[in-house]
Amino acid sequence: LDDANVERFCDLLDRMTRETDTRYMIVTHNAVTMSRMHRLYGVTMIEKGVSRLVSVDLGGAETLLAAE
Repeated sequence: LDDANVERFCDLLDRMTRETDTRYMIVTHNAVTMSRMHRLYGVTMIEKGVSRLVSVDLGGAETLLAAE
């Protein structure tokens, strides 16, 4: 999606989440989309054949940064 449609898509997700109390899992590499999410999940492979799930609560991260 282009930048304008990414914003429209994220706005739609926000509205649908508020109106339906539904949670969505979005798979993306788009930085703008990721920045609009509440939580990010990722999979890393530090050692060959060993995957690790990583989760970041963006709201919590903002709170920690503001406290510094």
